[in-house]
Parts: sequence; structure tokens; C-alpha cells
Amino acid sequence: MVTEETCLRIINSLNALEAEPEDQQQRVRVVPTFLGAHSVPPEYREKRQAYVDLVVEEMLPAFVGLARFCDVFCEREAFTLEECRRILTRAKELGYALKIHAEQLSPSGGARLAAELGATSADHLDFASDEDLDAMREAGVVATLLPGCSYTLRTPYPSARRLLDHGLHVALATDFNPGTSYCENMQTMLDLAMSNMGMSLDEALAAATINGARALGLHDEIGSLEVGKRCELVLWSIRDYHEIGYHFGSNLVHSVLCV
Repeated sequence: MVTEETCLRIINSLNALEAEPEDQQQRVRVVPTFLGAHSVPPEYREKRQAYVDLVVEEMLPAFVGLARFCDVFCEREAFTLEECRRILTRAKELGYALKIHAEQLSPSGGARLAAELGATSADHLDFASDEDLDAMREAGVVATLLPGCSYTLRTPYPSARRLLDHGLHVALATDFNPGTSYCENMQTMLDLAMSNMGMSLDEALAAATINGARALGLHDEIGSLEVGKRCELVLWSIRDYHEIGYHFGSNLVHSVLCV
């Protein structure tokens, strides 16, 4: 609990610095997310119910205002469907927006739960059924694909084409973490989405920009160049935007402008 609180307070401190008008050197905004329900700590492995109780009764109430989202990992190796429903239902009552890692390693029911509770996004979705995807579309849940995980774990890539054909807003992310996707390079994610998930360059760029913002509930503020939105602009060292999808493993970014 202490570690989770420390991480959230650091993120909020970064966001406070970003808001300082005199700070023109580094403008950083990080969306704070409660991640206490991604794995059961070793000391609770033999008493997992006690850990779920701790999350629901102590951690979530304590972190209201520090985290915008509550994200859970619904999988047999992590939290069961009913445990996730209990955690997310309480989080929603407390005012958190919801996210869920679902259907990554096996059919878990997480995608349908995301639709049921009105989650902002559901991530992975390797084993989501057609019915799951239709329910997500009707509920407005963004489908976030994480190709870095498939690359690292050497598992089949889920089909972005299938999700797009179901009418879902599809986002791309790195899922940067030391266990399953130790890569923070979004250009690599674009390449993997095109070469292994069936996305066109235009679809991948939309997934990394406006739909990435949509997965954060920020698409009215960022994610596209429109009047009234905040300017977060990437300048590329290229002559034609198709080069973004052609080069693999190289950094083509010239500079980033955030105003």
C-alpha cells in the first residue's frame, strides 16, 4: 500500500510541475492510475481474499483524488472475474474511471465486464469473442492493443483488423513494464501493429494518437490537431509520412512540441 501511494504521489508531483507556467524546460503530464490490483503480493498468496478486502476497503478509499483510473488484471494468474467485478464496482462508486487488462492469456470474461461497468478501455483482448467485442462497442469501451507483449511473450498477435471490423475504437500502447514489454518506443508499436496485426499506417497512427487519447478519456483535449485542443506535436525527420511505417527500429523523431 505504501509503494502504491508513493508512486501516485510522484505522478501527481510531476503533474504539478507541468502546471507551473515558468517551467518551460519539461512539460510532462502523466495520467495517474491505481495498479494495486494487477498481482497478488507474495505475502498474500495464501490469503488472497484478505488482499482483495484490503484493496476494496482501504486502498481505493485512501487514493481517491490521487488516481484517475483503477486498472485491474482479470486473468487466472491474477484476479478472478468476480474479484475484478468487486474491485471495479467499488472503484466506480468512489469516482474512479475504469480500465481492465482482459482476455490476454485465456478467455476470462474481462471484456464483457468492461462493457457491463462502462470501462474507459479494455487492454490485450487476445481471446475476446465476437460477442465480447460487440458488447464493448455498444458500451463505448476503447480496445487497446499491446503488441510489445506478444513480441516479448512470443504469443500470437491479436488481430486489429477483427476489432476494427467490429466497429471498435482501437488504441495502441507499449504496456511498458519490466515483465512482459520492456519497450517504451511507440514507433516500434506502430511497426508491430502493421506487420503483425493487420493495421494500415493510417489506422496505426490514429490508434497511437486520437484513440490513445480516447483510451485515457482525454480525446476532447488532445490526440488531434483541432482548434481548442492542447498542442502536443511530434516533428519527424522524414520527407513523407509513410516513412514512419517503413523504418523499423530507428528513431525518426526530430522533436516534440507541447504547448
